[in-house]
Amino acid sequence: MERLDGKRIIVTGGANGMGRTTVENFPSLGAKVAFFDVNDADGVEVEKISGAKYIHVDVSSEEEVQKGFKEAVEWLGGLDVVIHCAAIAPATPIEYCDFATWKKLFAINADGTYLVDMEAFKYMKDQGYGNIINFTSASAFIVSPFQPIYGATKGAVTSWSRTLAKDLMPYNIRVNMIAPNIWTPLTDKLVAQFSPEEKQAFMDGMKGLMLGDKPGDLIEDYLPVIAFAASDSSKFITGQTICVDGGTMMVR
Repeated sequence: MERLDGKRIIVTGGANGMGRTTVENFPSLGAKVAFFDVNDADGVEVEKISGAKYIHVDVSSEEEVQKGFKEAVEWLGGLDVVIHCAAIAPATPIEYCDFATWKKLFAINADGTYLVDMEAFKYMKDQGYGNIINFTSASAFIVSPFQPIYGATKGAVTSWSRTLAKDLMPYNIRVNMIAPNIWTPLTDKLVAQFSPEEKQAFMDGMKGLMLGDKPGDLIEDYLPVIAFAASDSSKFITGQTICVDGGTMMVR
């Protein structure tokens, strides 16, 4: 596992799933971590467990993102890395798609990415370095019949992140993406929305899709990769999508 000694890191969506795994484990790797979420109960719990600082921030709100970054950077004493995990991924089969859901997903997943990345840029540009890690999804690249709106939001995130990586090169700020296929509590919530027939189709769809026919593990598969991406060992990597997905996109 890569060390992160002295790294000052902001994690969004840090109260659950991959964000929570990041927040709870990075301090033991030497990082100082502040994290955002809107789930205060879980946020406070993670804060107690990890020693990281929890700040209530809705990433779709420009005002809250700005205030959150100010508080976090003051507490951290600077900013080296931003890991933007925050997103929602409800099941939206096409017959259930509506404009309100479309707007909500884009507000959190796409607008949130823009707001977080641009605020990070404000703090990183004058110091002459920085590391932004966004999260995309296989749903941005392959057909996702259960989540067409989510896939559209991640398509936006992907295009934005690749362009941002190019535009921020003169500032020595790198931008990469993680494309995970990791089983998290968010996956549990997604599957819980399915009918029995949809759930069976979802499970059957994983056969032959990835190594072991199931999503990866938070600790064994995800954590070492996000630690690498946040570390100086990845300092010559930018504009890339790191697929932690057991070959999901490769085989499709």
